[in-house]
Amino acid sequence: MKDSEIKTYRPDLRQFVINELHLLLLLVAGILCCGLEELPFINFLKGLCLLLGIYLGYQFLYLLRNRFTLTGEQLIYERGVFTRKVDFVELYRIIDFKENCSFLQQLAGLKTVVVYSGDRTHPQLAIPGIQSRTPLVNLIRERVELNKQKRYVYEITNR
Repeated sequence: MKDSEIKTYRPDLRQFVINELHLLLLLVAGILCCGLEELPFINFLKGLCLLLGIYLGYQFLYLLRNRFTLTGEQLIYERGVFTRKVDFVELYRIIDFKENCSFLQQLAGLKTVVVYSGDRTHPQLAIPGIQSRTPLVNLIRERVELNKQKRYVYEITNR
C-alpha cells in the first residue's frame, strides 16, 4: 500500500450492541412490561421506554457518523449528529498505540485501537469497532515513522 493512500475506518455496527447491550436489554424488558396493563405507573414506564429508545437511537446515529481517516500525514477524526466536529492529529505527534479487545468484542471479532499522541485535543484517541483482522496499528505505525523521518523528529527516552 502506498504511503499517500487515504484509508477511512468506521466503527462496525456490532460495536453499538456491545456498547449499549445493558440498555438494549432494559428497553426490551420495559417494552415487555408495557404490555401488562395492570401494572401501576404504566404510563410512566411507557415514557421511560420512549426516552430510552430516543437515547439509543441517538447513540446509534452518533456511532454511524464516526469516521477515522488516515492520510499520509494526519489521522482525521470526524463525529457528530446535529453538529459535526473534525479533529486532526498529525502523525509525527503519535507516540504509542494499544489494542483493546473486551470479551464481547472478541465474540464479535472486533477491537478498539487506542492512539497516544502529543496532540492537545486528543492525547488519547480511541478508535472502536475495528475488525480484528484489520492491521490498523501496523499501518499507522509505518506512516508515523515515515512522517517522523520526513520532519527529522527523534524520540529521546530515559532508561
